[in-house]
Amino acid sequence: MEITYDYYRIFYYVAKYQSFTQAANVLNSNQPNLTKYINNLENQLSCKLFIRTNRGVTLTPEGEKLYSHVAVAYEQFKAAELELANDKNLKSGVVTIGVSNTALHGILLPVLSHFREAYPGIQLKLSNQTTPQSLQALKNGTVDFSLVTTPVQIQKPFVETDLKNFQEILIGSSQYKELTDRPLDLKDTVQYPMIFLGKGTTTREFYNTFYSHHGLVLTPDTETATTDQLLPLVKNNIGLAFIPEEFAIEAINKKEVIAIPLVQEVPPRRICLVEDSSRHLNIAANKLKQMIVETSKK
Repeated sequence: MEITYDYYRIFYYVAKYQSFTQAANVLNSNQPNLTKYINNLENQLSCKLFIRTNRGVTLTPEGEKLYSHVAVAYEQFKAAELELANDKNLKSGVVTIGVSNTALHGILLPVLSHFREAYPGIQLKLSNQTTPQSLQALKNGTVDFSLVTTPVQIQKPFVETDLKNFQEILIGSSQYKELTDRPLDLKDTVQYPMIFLGKGTTTREFYNTFYSHHGLVLTPDTETATTDQLLPLVKNNIGLAFIPEEFAIEAINKKEVIAIPLVQEVPPRRICLVEDSSRHLNIAANKLKQMIVETSKK
């Protein structure tokens, strides 16, 4: 006979309540059935586990020793079952996301607000990184999925879901107002102090390619780490910068910065969600992913 989980579960409840009758009620079973299980367990272990009396049962020394281990294990089983049930009901869980700065502000933040309101028990861990770093984190298995900006080159088992297109524009402080009179040729931007993200970022590589396509070499005067640092630098007359239009529109309307028209249109870019198809998302991560994708379709 193989001793299964059911044997120890029955032993646990009989020992806990010191009564076959109470244990049978809790387990929705009957006393003869439980007695049969305990007799089989005692035979298998070659020792008596209970002393039967008119008032119920008490543990033998061997029974006490077994119960000290079974009780700990069974409580852990119950805790695990409860944790899984809470995960299923989205009452607990952890979601870890790799996200570039543009993706964070461009699509993720409002979704997180709704997700937090709907599922306050879910713990969120955001890793705000460049696109290459976010993809590396996904490869290392330290994030559930990544939100990044194009251009990206992915290979199986990674899969990409397009979320949102965005257009970048050239902006400057009011001291460059004369540049709004007519479209500026890209080759003429090199005459002005330019601010770009640092080397190794997808955005920097995008503009290296853009300038190279027009026979130009990109040589920034100022380099910064994240997209959200560009606007403050422009406002403070550090130079000109390319920035997602929606990030600049408020400052443009307030006349804090100006949009500078270009002869050559900057190619559109995309925010996308990248996941590892060889790994299964946990329930909470899958729910957040669904909310992000649904939001992108509105």
